[in-house]
Amino acid sequence: MDITLFLQQFLNGLSIGSIYAIFALGYTLVYSILGIINLAHGAIFTLGAYFTYALMGNAFGLNGLLANAALPIKLPFALALIIASIFSGLVGVAVERIAFQPLRRKGSDPLLTVVSSLGVSVVIVNLLQYLVGAESYTFPGNTYGNLPPAINFGSLDKPIPIRTVQLVIFAVSVVVVAMLNYFINYTKYGKAMQAIAEDQTTASLLGINCDRFIVLTFFISSFLAGMAGTLVASSVSIAGPYFGIAFGLRGLAVIVLGGLGSIPGAVLGGLVIGLVEAFVPSEYSGYKDAVAFAILFIMLLVRPQGLLGRRFVQKV
Repeated sequence: MDITLFLQQFLNGLSIGSIYAIFALGYTLVYSILGIINLAHGAIFTLGAYFTYALMGNAFGLNGLLANAALPIKLPFALALIIASIFSGLVGVAVERIAFQPLRRKGSDPLLTVVSSLGVSVVIVNLLQYLVGAESYTFPGNTYGNLPPAINFGSLDKPIPIRTVQLVIFAVSVVVVAMLNYFINYTKYGKAMQAIAEDQTTASLLGINCDRFIVLTFFISSFLAGMAGTLVASSVSIAGPYFGIAFGLRGLAVIVLGGLGSIPGAVLGGLVIGLVEAFVPSEYSGYKDAVAFAILFIMLLVRPQGLLGRRFVQKV
């Protein structure tokens, strides 16, 4: 592999990995607070892409209840992305109220909550299919305004073209991760969330409203999922209502690889899987999922707590 192709694949891997990272961060936040996996996360990922598509004034297809429908507004991509992510966050709050809170208050087994979130995911996906059909949707070519389709990082003799959308995705992901890191580590709300993650009972005794911060966690988690869904869709397309299922599985692999409950681990795990997938030869591109999960399997055998996870010590 020459240096040109290596750099191109490396930058593509960083872009893909950064998307995996911000998507997996949503999983990690909920897991760190409640110790459970929100299986509706992938469906909200899909919702974010549809929300942005609609807010940009694009019309839906020929199938579904909203066939040929379009909003009377046409927002620029950046504004549509933010508003769609907020809508996704609000859907996440509704999911928490419907699928998580009632079972949590009854002290139900965590497995029941996971099954409940899976049920909500199925409802969301089927509702999307009923409303907009099962066809794929592609964002318009001018989504990113007047930016060129690709930027050359090499010379005229040895060009290293990188798609502009990949660079935008990476830049947005870096900003989002930096902002989340600041929020978690340097604000009182973030520190309260850390306290709840450490010991919910003690945090409650210290005057922290755990229920309110759980809602905030779901909002942030779903905000990140909606943003990740839009960024991926703008790079490829919205491949139907089941668009987020594959990314949901990939997100689970990322958080296990990085370490359950570890925010830095989610970022590192996303980048590792993204880079590995980028360097899979094109003739074996259909096996990218197998490669990613093979790495996960090996990691579980060698270091079960993940790259940056903590080893749990059980006292008996």
